[in-house]
Amino acid sequence: MTMGIGGINSINNYNGYNRIQKKTAVDKANSADTVSISQEAKDKAELQRIIDMVKSAPDVRADRVAEVTDKLKNPDYINNTILGNVADKIMDVFGI
Repeated sequence: MTMGIGGINSINNYNGYNRIQKKTAVDKANSADTVSISQEAKDKAELQRIIDMVKSAPDVRADRVAEVTDKLKNPDYINNTILGNVADKIMDVFGI
């Protein structure tokens, strides 16, 4: 028994491929893109910048330590006025 193949008709609309109309490109919008940043976001960014700055600052100011060390080497530096100022600052720290 032999089997013959008849004419091939449109299979899955393949033969109609050339008849499909191509889609047109989407027109770009005339307006430019914009970004709006809220005041809250700006405030948080500024706060984070300050926190990072404080964290990166050295704990000890070497320049001030050197300045005070040099002053203390001078015997004329320590007088009643200096002692009074230091005592006042110590009392302020302790709330006295």
